Amino acid sequence: PQHSTPPSSRAAPRLPPPQALPTPAPCVANSSVHNVSGFAKLPGHVQDFMRYQHCRSFPALLGTPGKCGGPEGSPNIFLLLAIKSLPVNYERREVIRKTWGQERTFKGAFIRRVFLVGVAPSTRDAKKLNGLLRLEQREHGDVLQWDFRDTFFNLTLKQVLFHAWLEEHCPGVRFIFNGDDDVFVNTDNVVRFAMATQGAQEQHLMVGQLLVNNVPVRLRRSKYFVPTQLLASERYPPYCGGGGMLMSGFTARVVSRESRGIALFPIDDVYLGMCLEKAGLLPASHAGIRTMGVGVLANTDPFDPCYYRELLAVHRFVPYEMAVMWQAIHEPRLLCSRRVS
Repeated sequence: PQHSTPPSSRAAPRLPPPQALPTPAPCVANSSVHNVSGFAKLPGHVQDFMRYQHCRSFPALLGTPGKCGGPEGSPNIFLLLAIKSLPVNYERREVIRKTWGQERTFKGAFIRRVFLVGVAPSTRDAKKLNGLLRLEQREHGDVLQWDFRDTFFNLTLKQVLFHAWLEEHCPGVRFIFNGDDDVFVNTDNVVRFAMATQGAQEQHLMVGQLLVNNVPVRLRRSKYFVPTQLLASERYPPYCGGGGMLMSGFTARVVSRESRGIALFPIDDVYLGMCLEKAGLLPASHAGIRTMGVGVLANTDPFDPCYYRELLAVHRFVPYEMAVMWQAIHEPRLLCSRRVS
């Protein structure tokens, strides 16, 4: 049932001492991967991924269990913004809090926000940045941090840990916008679109910039390099670009369930596609989500607020652009003659 009062978004986060947190047994490297053909010639980060691919239980360093008003209150949360961030990206988090990531009510829909972070790979940086994240948590109560190295190949681990948190603390949430901390989101339009998709029954929804028939990158020097030892198939399942996507709570629970039987894969958005494929579901395209940039016509201003007033999300914004654009699309005197194609 709907309640008229939202769960508090500013409940003082409790910060238990480290020893009060449940600590899973340290994950032990799987040395049998050394017997895999060609293993010794793989890049070091790929070898590391394969050694620890089975590890998916890491202690929470910072949590916000009351974010959705507890499991019972979570059906009142219409949209949860789950933003993947690196510990060092303080300015990005701050501008998101002040702009599109504000915790607020829009058209009667409660919007809440969490940042998903691991630990900086450098021990020296990690100590300072963990202190920064604790300060942010005291101030905003919006940081989910786990004790794993926050690297590109661990983004899938971050996603899986988030889904486990969601199942425990926010199982009834209606929709989740899942994206990077350099994406600009017109949250008003996301809410409008999500409201229009709602049926009487909870249903599958995952929309974004759809990628179909993509192939694994076999070029060793690429950031996206995936050797045949990790994936023999020459084709990825359909998936939405990881810069930003919208999914229903129903679909988030499907991903949680299916992920338990699928080995971690280093490319996080492809992994979500694998989970959907296993469930017999497909992601869908939404023209208003541009994870490869806005894609405007030649000789036009790619920073024209009239484009962004109609879109849902656009990838690759620096913090000052985010602040300026959020202000611009909410300017009452903004006049737009053309529509975004």
